[in-house]
Amino acid sequence: MAERKNTEFDRPGGYATPRGATQIQRESAADLPDADIRLLGDDVAPHVPATAAVEPVHRSTDPDTRLYVGDCRDVIPNLPDHGEVDLVFADPPFNWDVPYDEWSDGMPRAEYERFTYDWLDACVDALAPHGSIWVNIPDDTAAEIVMHLKRRGLTMINWCAWHFRFGQHRDSSFIMSKVHALYFAKDPNQRIWNPDSILEQSDRASVYNDPRTQAKGRNAGMRVPMDVWYGPYWGRVQGNNKERRARHHNQIPEVYLERVILACSDEGGLVLDPFCGSGTTSTVARAWNRRSITTEYGAGNADSAWERIDGIGMLRKGQSTGGSSAIGKPRGDRKP
Repeated sequence: MAERKNTEFDRPGGYATPRGATQIQRESAADLPDADIRLLGDDVAPHVPATAAVEPVHRSTDPDTRLYVGDCRDVIPNLPDHGEVDLVFADPPFNWDVPYDEWSDGMPRAEYERFTYDWLDACVDALAPHGSIWVNIPDDTAAEIVMHLKRRGLTMINWCAWHFRFGQHRDSSFIMSKVHALYFAKDPNQRIWNPDSILEQSDRASVYNDPRTQAKGRNAGMRVPMDVWYGPYWGRVQGNNKERRARHHNQIPEVYLERVILACSDEGGLVLDPFCGSGTTSTVARAWNRRSITTEYGAGNADSAWERIDGIGMLRKGQSTGGSSAIGKPRGDRKP
């Protein structure tokens, strides 16, 4: 049955339309910093950043691209661009005992949480008033990051999920096939948001060839992507993937960063990644004419990442947009 108007609701058009999660988050963001939210890592003393000038180990121009070697908690507060960053993207160590270059990835839980809050604070403080932050994180730390960013006064815009089909095999529980992509803004009313740059085909267009969506005045047959991300080139970067960098772990596909960077920064804007890894963020930022800053704890990983950032470059530019993520095939003879 079609939705009917209900005059008992004081909503536009008389429909019982919810105000939406973002509006509710905006209203609560001002109250949460004063709430007594206590997390395990709060019992560990915070990191005290070193105070010293920092110089990039690697740098390129046009656009300005910098890679610093060191602890991001020390580097970020001393950046000359501190307070001017448009977008942060972070894919931190998960504390899963992964053999990273020089980083110890097996902290006691409380210490790991404290480390998490420290680098989050450094990134939040580096943002411009209109800046946004994205964090890529699995189940076991997603809630703590959400609560910490909320108590820092940021507003959640989306809790997205990056879905992949080839999770690591296990038979003791359901196979993990997603990682959380948490999107927060300092001020949702000022944030950079470019929806037209990330459009994909709607199911109405790609599956049903619905003439109504093709008749739209602008962006006919297109939509902003949904908050579960999957599709061609969206899988985990395995050994036979041409994006794969052999030295690095937990590599994120280029299309993921392309979507985030196009949506939440402008050409010429400044993107910060506190955990360089294989260099995906700066590689994609550079391809799309964004300035970028990244830090890496180990010099060996930094050198390897720079080969990609400044040499190889982006391999799948433009592959995150324009296509369809529909699960179903076109219906009958209704082909797009």
